[in-house]
Amino acid sequence: MAHVGAVVAAVTGVMAVFLHSSIHKIEEGHLAVYYRGGALLTSPNGPGYHIMLPFITAYRSVQTTLQTDEVKNVPCGTSGGVMIYFDRIEVVNMLVPSAVVDIVRNYTADYDKTLIFNKIHHELNQFCSVHTLQEVYIELFDIIDENLKTALQKDLNAMAPGLTIQAVRVTKPKIPEAIRRNFELMEAEKTRLLITAQTQRVVEKEAETERKKAVIEAQKVAEVAEIQFRQKVMEKETEKKISEIEDAAFVAREKAKADAEFYTAAKFAEANRLKLTPEYLELMKYQAIASNSKIYFGQEIPSMFVDNSAGPGAKESWHFLCF
Repeated sequence: MAHVGAVVAAVTGVMAVFLHSSIHKIEEGHLAVYYRGGALLTSPNGPGYHIMLPFITAYRSVQTTLQTDEVKNVPCGTSGGVMIYFDRIEVVNMLVPSAVVDIVRNYTADYDKTLIFNKIHHELNQFCSVHTLQEVYIELFDIIDENLKTALQKDLNAMAPGLTIQAVRVTKPKIPEAIRRNFELMEAEKTRLLITAQTQRVVEKEAETERKKAVIEAQKVAEVAEIQFRQKVMEKETEKKISEIEDAAFVAREKAKADAEFYTAAKFAEANRLKLTPEYLELMKYQAIASNSKIYFGQEIPSMFVDNSAGPGAKESWHFLCF
């Protein structure tokens, strides 16, 4: 009986080991690829629990969501021969599930070492070798990450379709201490020059503002003077028009007065012409003689009192008495 119990216990242990080795769990966002006898199988499994033949089949879990690979302490030699080190370069990438089997077959489950880590070293050294320390450390540092991303994606499109680079983040490289101090001094000098230039621009801006204010003030004064001049001109023109209207009215009145006087004189002359007949004149003569208080004596009588009907040489003696 003891022998049978030992056998049962042994079988149970073997079965437990067998089950433990055959059952495996795949996390969400991963795919499991399987190797049987070292050969890659073409049917990966998704998240969850799965069973495989223990000791014959092995598996690797491959992430298919966004992941960040860190490449540390990357050496880089500049065109001037200065060796610098990039402490950390982060590469954010993602592998689509449909490309998992092909990429693992071509580059193993550790594909990121070949396609990302090694390529980062290569592309970064390519960049540094054609640029100076000044360019790498200061002038072109802001475009290193974009250049690395472009270069990596270009190679991946040809070598490993389905693996995409989302972003590349590069830290400031480490440079020799003496050179770093020189750069700091240079940056301090640049900062001082920038401050000086900024101060100069502020002064120039203030001067420009004052000049514009003066121009605006002068324009305002000129415009006011022009408006006042126009007002005076308009006043003079108005006075001139008023004077012309008054003159025209005066001329019209005088003309009307003269026309009236002329009309009166003409009518009076016409009336006299109609009234002064010979008979009327004779009557007026006798009335004048009758109203005269003077007496004339002698042979010669003023012709105005002589009858014009008498012939020449006729002489009469006239005696007038006035009562």
